[in-house]
Amino acid sequence: MRVLVLGSGVIGTTIAYYLARDGHEVEVIERQPGPALETSYANAGEVSPGYSAPWAGPGVPVKAIKWLLMHHSPLVIKPMLDPAMWRWGLSMLRNCTEARYQVNKGRMVRLAEYSRDCLKELRADIGIQYDHREQGTLQLFRTQKQLDGTAKDIEILKEYGVPYQVLDRAGYLQYEPALADVQEKFVGALRLPGDETGDCFKFTNALAEKAKALGVQFRFGVSIDVLERNGNKITGVRTSEGLKTADRYVLALGSYSTAMLAPLGIHIPVYPVKGFSITVPITNAHKAPESTIMDETHKVAVTRLGDRIRVGGTAQLSGFDLELNDSRRKTLEFVVTDLFPKGGDVAKAEFWTGLRPMTPDGTPIVGACMYDNLLLSTGHGTLGWTMATGTGRVMADLIAGRTPEISMEGLTVARYA
Repeated sequence: MRVLVLGSGVIGTTIAYYLARDGHEVEVIERQPGPALETSYANAGEVSPGYSAPWAGPGVPVKAIKWLLMHHSPLVIKPMLDPAMWRWGLSMLRNCTEARYQVNKGRMVRLAEYSRDCLKELRADIGIQYDHREQGTLQLFRTQKQLDGTAKDIEILKEYGVPYQVLDRAGYLQYEPALADVQEKFVGALRLPGDETGDCFKFTNALAEKAKALGVQFRFGVSIDVLERNGNKITGVRTSEGLKTADRYVLALGSYSTAMLAPLGIHIPVYPVKGFSITVPITNAHKAPESTIMDETHKVAVTRLGDRIRVGGTAQLSGFDLELNDSRRKTLEFVVTDLFPKGGDVAKAEFWTGLRPMTPDGTPIVGACMYDNLLLSTGHGTLGWTMATGTGRVMADLIAGRTPEISMEGLTVARYA
């Protein structure tokens, strides 16, 4: 079967690999000159099924107001006359109930846990290297209230059999000894030992080479204009290289999926939430993180990637703006120097921004839609790297006519019908 994959971020590239492994003829269309040059380029580096949770939850509206007033705020909203942003925000507020949080987190953990298992299997099969580590995630709490608030998340972790540890200061220092210099700032931590870390950009490019070896054709520097249709089928994709046709089409365009699907009558609530990162060279390995630290107060992740520290976080609602904002950089610099003051040289850090494709309920949109030969894979938000391999496997199963190994309940666009 001939399959056309639109987008070569970590999601599109992973899907292409699994399709090629199944023996399909695969072509990938990407406007950038290479894979993973947008949202997948410099994310926080976490493969964190245990930390998979929707942003919409009980108490979040009140927290959001407090965040907006913080000096180093994890949330920034730029007022805009953008109806899509306000619709998305209102829908997110509707998901800030205990019942919806439980349902949404359960869906996310289901896909994320499966994806982590698929990543392990893939790594064993093809020996792919991407600065990965398997030392878990440590969620640090500066107040007892934050630590006590983990009870609801722990209930869901137990339900899905996700291992966890609640640690006091002495406990978390066993895993992150460099925090000894600043231990008085934190009251405790939640450790998720099954989580991993790794460089998403390195992974995606290495997997693209494996996909090419299986026959995948990557068309870089090619823009996508419109998807053409006839009845309930897609008949082709109009690109800067002309019309391209296939038996099946997979749309994995991140935040840009929304506008591409609207002319087809498919309206998805995926909106870009801007994130930032800095990549800091390590100057003292013994004073740098061992794995991933999540500072719960500032919602910033600090991750070790080889000889670098990746610091990623903040959420900015400002449409498709890609301007690098210096105040966001200062927040990231503050967190990494507050946790690991002797670990790296922030003066030499690379500053980056990307658009996370977020749904208001946190769960991605994966699978079939109203067109028989079109499948969707978007809305993974901050968890595209975490959910990539599981998404790739699921999509390959669906195109092959196999029943996926996990339930698709609540993962498709049908939940918004």
